[in-house]
Amino acid sequence: MEFIIKIGQFLLSLSFLIVLHEFGHYLPARLFKTRVEKFFLFFDVKFALFQKKIGETIYGIGWLPLGGYVKISGMIDESMDTEAMAEEPKEWEFRSKPAWQRLIIMLGGVTVNFLLAWLIYIGMMAVYGETYISNDNMKDGYEISNPLMQEMGFQSGDKVVSMDGKVYEKYTDIRANFILANEVVINRNGSEKTIALPQDFLGRLTDAEDRSTFELRFPFIIDSFNESSLNKEADINDGDQVIALNGIPIKFYEEIRALTPKYKGQTLEATIVRDGAKRVVNLKIDEDGKLGIYSKSSISFFNEQGLITSKEYSLGESIGVGSTKFVDKMGWYWGQLQKIFTPSTGAYKGVGGFKAIYDIFPDSWDWENFWSITALLSIMLGVLNLLPIPALDGGHVTFLLYEMVTGRKPGDKFLEYAQVVGFFLLIALVLFANGNDIYRAIFK
Repeated sequence: MEFIIKIGQFLLSLSFLIVLHEFGHYLPARLFKTRVEKFFLFFDVKFALFQKKIGETIYGIGWLPLGGYVKISGMIDESMDTEAMAEEPKEWEFRSKPAWQRLIIMLGGVTVNFLLAWLIYIGMMAVYGETYISNDNMKDGYEISNPLMQEMGFQSGDKVVSMDGKVYEKYTDIRANFILANEVVINRNGSEKTIALPQDFLGRLTDAEDRSTFELRFPFIIDSFNESSLNKEADINDGDQVIALNGIPIKFYEEIRALTPKYKGQTLEATIVRDGAKRVVNLKIDEDGKLGIYSKSSISFFNEQGLITSKEYSLGESIGVGSTKFVDKMGWYWGQLQKIFTPSTGAYKGVGGFKAIYDIFPDSWDWENFWSITALLSIMLGVLNLLPIPALDGGHVTFLLYEMVTGRKPGDKFLEYAQVVGFFLLIALVLFANGNDIYRAIFK
């Protein structure tokens, strides 16, 4: 059932984005009286799952879910219809239209992607508002358990002051933007310290077995038992807080995780607090060095402590907040691409394909998460399509801008060759991204 929910969200989101992206090309093409021969969700290589001709256009669904397309008459695209291009230009063809009209048609897809993401963020702020954990509430700092992070100089208890000179209010923003940071200022025991990250840090983090960064710290408050727990009959209840184990004070759950492996197969005395009173109980450590007891989640703890901020916005306020969120996400993704296309950072190792996108979706249906992910994917689709690769919208836009500046239109043969080169380059990028998914699935 979880698979069905995840794949359902994955297909719905991508189909929604693909159809709207292609509609962004279709609409201005029709407005400029340019004939659109096909409008397809997914690719119809050899055959289509469904197709119907309405007017001059065949609408359909292909069987190969790698994207979608509109086939515009008189345009050199992935169809490579060179026979039609050999004929005399017709007034309804793309190539017969002024350069400025062709530019609008080619920019229509990414324009819709960006507009959609902007509207989704505004809508989310109006409907759901914002719920977040403030960085200012991290009085005990963050947990740093990743050996690579410790090697960089971070320690549990560090508080994040700024990254690359920018102060972040929300914990989620710190997590998201840390992967782009070059320099982090932390507060440790009242003193500030600057940690410079090496250029290849992101690549090393991608390769690491533990990819955690700044994790929330919370006490060990008993929530439930593992099915194989040796402590099911122990004198402990849900809500009890463990404050010491074997005489060693315990303030955070992370300390339990670090301590129990040292006492495999042993029975230890634990001090717990129940209803404000302390008591001592015996707890068993299994051969794997675990108690088999789940702690109350960090989110539950922070919520009970009143440390989660919730904000509601009017429609007018949502426009401002949603617009800021859109701009921030755009900048964040551009920053990622800069890292990816700088080989020395090693960020290309983290590039993912369809499985990586599938993994983003939760295994339970949540409309707020769905729209948040869809908005981000819309930005990603728009930005990637702007890359100056001939097979993408950005490639066509590059040639059109050249034509508008120089007054010289690239020849059809040149455009055909460029389209072939761009197609193979695009296939190479798709294979690389999905190859990374396969590599991580097998070896990570």
